[in-house]
Amino acid sequence: MQELQKKTVYIQNPATVEEKIRQIVADGPDKLQVIADFDRTLTRFECNGRTILTSHGILCHSTLLPASFREAARKLKDRYFPLETSNDISAEERYKYMVEWWSGTNSLLVDCRVYRGDIKRMVADSGVMLREGVSQTFRRCHDAGVPFLIFSGGMGDILTEVIHQFAQLLPNMHVVSNFMVFDKEEKLIGFKGDIIHTCNKHEVARHHPDYFANNKSRTNVILLGDMLGDLRMAEGFPGAKNILTVGYLNDNIEASLESYMANFDIVLVSDETFDVVNALLQKIH
Repeated sequence: MQELQKKTVYIQNPATVEEKIRQIVADGPDKLQVIADFDRTLTRFECNGRTILTSHGILCHSTLLPASFREAARKLKDRYFPLETSNDISAEERYKYMVEWWSGTNSLLVDCRVYRGDIKRMVADSGVMLREGVSQTFRRCHDAGVPFLIFSGGMGDILTEVIHQFAQLLPNMHVVSNFMVFDKEEKLIGFKGDIIHTCNKHEVARHHPDYFANNKSRTNVILLGDMLGDLRMAEGFPGAKNILTVGYLNDNIEASLESYMANFDIVLVSDETFDVVNALLQKIH
């Protein structure tokens, strides 16, 4: 594949990748499903030197919300973001801290009198961008009948609005994320279900068991993420036999490249496109 020869592509075990791709192509679309993270996987990390906001970031930077919220949300990020990426704490501690962070931000949002109608403008004003080629990926999967699961610890209402504004949410697509609950006046009053965050993506099957039951015959998976924790998204598919993992390495490249190459089959470094993914899908008829 020509796209795998790009300078942004790093592969530690080419023979393993070649065999996985060969199997996916041979089995065709009826055996395939795609699982993707959203923030900084489907969306760009940066554009012309400007860092693109995540779905949480869109809320936390919106001028539709009071300055007091933005300041409180910034303090939470300053406290918990280093813990999210720290190698000096246990997985159990990180899990606890992420629940505290997400819960704290959610409580602040509920206090801000956010309305459903605000979300569309927040996204439009944010400067968020999908990676180049993502809309083609969505369409290719839909046309081939390939299920596309988006599993995100971000804000589900924000990310679906991003897709509506910059692509199309198609019938084969399913979103697992943190969705808001609104009252009869369309004001935010809470969030649905358990909090989904960066450290519990292995619990995806518990959140949506019907989706996994309906797709258990699809034993080939293309998994897309930008963090090592995203690799656990496929754990809800015990029948998956062939998982091709593609990791977007967006920053801290020198420090992280070795670990990304050791864990992802294909690592895309500072690549703001979906060229590799679309090239893979184009081979599957």
